[in-house]
Amino acid sequence: MDKLSRKYDRVEFTKEMKKDYTILCPNMASIHFGILEKIFRLQGYNLVVLKNEGPNVVDEGLRTVHNDTCYPALLVIGQMLDALNSGEYDVNKVALMITQTGGGCRASNYIHLLRKALKKSGYEHVPVISLNAGGLEKNSGFKITYKMLMQLVAAVAYGDLLMLLNNQVKPYEVNLGQSEELVNSWIEEIGRRFEINKASGVKNIRKISEEIVDSFIKIPINKTKKIKVGIVGEIYVKFSSLGNNGLEDFLHEEDCEVMVPSLMGFLMYSVENGVIDYRLYGKGRLKSRLMKMVNDYLSKVEQATSDAVKESGKFIVPSSFMHTKELVDGIVGLGCKMGEGWLLPAEMVELINLGYENIVVAQPFGCLPNHIVGKGVIANIKKLYPDANIVPIDYDPSATIVNQENRIKLMLSVAKEKIYGFDFSDVKSLEDKEELAITK
Repeated sequence: MDKLSRKYDRVEFTKEMKKDYTILCPNMASIHFGILEKIFRLQGYNLVVLKNEGPNVVDEGLRTVHNDTCYPALLVIGQMLDALNSGEYDVNKVALMITQTGGGCRASNYIHLLRKALKKSGYEHVPVISLNAGGLEKNSGFKITYKMLMQLVAAVAYGDLLMLLNNQVKPYEVNLGQSEELVNSWIEEIGRRFEINKASGVKNIRKISEEIVDSFIKIPINKTKKIKVGIVGEIYVKFSSLGNNGLEDFLHEEDCEVMVPSLMGFLMYSVENGVIDYRLYGKGRLKSRLMKMVNDYLSKVEQATSDAVKESGKFIVPSSFMHTKELVDGIVGLGCKMGEGWLLPAEMVELINLGYENIVVAQPFGCLPNHIVGKGVIANIKKLYPDANIVPIDYDPSATIVNQENRIKLMLSVAKEKIYGFDFSDVKSLEDKEELAITK
């Protein structure tokens, strides 16, 4: 056992365990993780992306994690412990998987909080696998191969594309549920393409992206005027319905079209910071070159999907990551990189330029970098974009859904007044709002 293992009483995930252990992974972005789950299973890992939600998840998190710890840690750990307590899995043949960034964010330490929580709950024998790119922890029974890495990159690209198209079609579809059904069918089909080695690599990504776009174009829609809302914030709360109390579903119910910036953008941001560090501080020259090579490849993958969308002429196409990076100039410096750092305001400006000037900033309690960056840049952004309608929403165990939704409704009422020219705040029902809008 190495020094790191002794220090944290780490239980290793061995080669023998790979044969018959179930690996539980917390959910974040449901479309992306649905594809990732299939890739891991193709490589012989019985991975299960958890979908359990509800008060038990929060209660387990509060019981085993200090409530001053950031909200995503509480939810992720609570979800895994709730799954272990459910009786659905053999706790003697189960392992847990969690990402570990290695950066300044407390997410790097979730794994140690999780092990502490497992010990407190009597599950100290359960191995925890660190999914990281920095060699922080190694397990003899788990390894990310080059082939698998390329597949995971492709999965992120497909997840972003499906999310983008679904969000632009779903609010207008004639046959309710058709867009979601198409997303689910594509998750299955992409899994089959990976099985026959026809899904990764830039050429395959471009080909499949064109097929995906063509299939969404065929969905009958009724294009009407809707409020366009963008969602930014801390990575987990931004994507996770568990973390943001079903924010996307709520906005759809409020008759909005939603745009969520890509997961690929966050990956590229994480890589690009290695390049920025060298330019700012003159440290890590070799690392900087490697990071640039990685982002050059990711840029090609990003372009393969965006070109497929652009050539259709039917959907709004997000800008490239490198262009989005330029948008933050004059708002905050590139040295601001704790948490989502400079990417968060860059995504806000990108959304505004795409026509999504109504923005929800999803902030988890205890995420100090996001509170400083997310809220601190709003004044600077509004100086440059006076019509920006931005509302920061805090998510934590004590925050009520009613309060969160009321604050968002207030933001939406401002947006509706701009579009229709009158105040909706006293109009109670959606039917009355639609009738007034038509009359106006």
